[in-house]
Amino acid sequence: MTDLLSISPRDKAEILAQALPYIRKFHGKTIVIKYGGNAMTDPALQADFAEDVVLLKLVGMNPVVVHGGGPQIETALQRLGKKGEFIQGMRVTDAETMEVVEWVLAGEVQQDIVGLINQAGGKAVGLTGRDGGMIRAQKLRMLDTKDPSIEHDVGQVGDIVAIDPSVVKALQDDAFIPVISPIGFGENNESYNINADVVASKLAVVLQAEKLMLLTNTPGVLDKEGRLLTDLTAREIDALFADGTISGGMLPKISGALDAAKAGVHAVHIIDGRVPHAMLLEILTDQAYGTMIRSH
Repeated sequence: MTDLLSISPRDKAEILAQALPYIRKFHGKTIVIKYGGNAMTDPALQADFAEDVVLLKLVGMNPVVVHGGGPQIETALQRLGKKGEFIQGMRVTDAETMEVVEWVLAGEVQQDIVGLINQAGGKAVGLTGRDGGMIRAQKLRMLDTKDPSIEHDVGQVGDIVAIDPSVVKALQDDAFIPVISPIGFGENNESYNINADVVASKLAVVLQAEKLMLLTNTPGVLDKEGRLLTDLTAREIDALFADGTISGGMLPKISGALDAAKAGVHAVHIIDGRVPHAMLLEILTDQAYGTMIRSH
């Protein structure tokens, strides 16, 4: 990376000028960002992320952050002597685990992110799906991928019934940056742990977001030879599912992204959260730093 201090003022001005068309194009538009992985645990990348979010807000976009917290939940469970159990990529969540999930996500992780954004000069507000009745959920019915007649009980893992975005819209209109923990509530006021990628994807659809950005620990969607696929349509993604190119942990990520693209979110970006300022590079330059899935 070139030493930033050695960039001449003229070059800096040129860089800013090149960002202008993108700033104009996305002014006033909502951008939903799923924040997770390394970008969330490395202090330098955390600071970069917070600066990016604040900058997007200052140039007139409306960033909404949805965060995960898998590693942090795992650490907290280990401290209590509980072993995390997963079925088909979903965390089995009994009542005790759900309590841990709530205090780690809504307490620790969310407040850390709010603090980072505020420190970078933004005005972040932490929310869970309970706030403003935002995320109504029900128990996820998980059928076995190989034998659909078998149903796995994954406990208090939620499936989204409906999202009411009015609290998010109210905050956005008032210069705040919402930071959302992926916890929903059921009809008997019970809590549900929901996959953060799923929450981000559904929220992007409901908010009619211009973009959905998923920060991950991979460069994006790779082909079978390990090369980055930078620009895909929804139809091309379906083909990659069919031939097994997309598998494992990428499945829930991409299927949520695909639903969002098909439901009208203009572009979904899967970007490498390990790259400093990855979001600005993806949004404000014409260089592809990850995989963009276009709605058509």
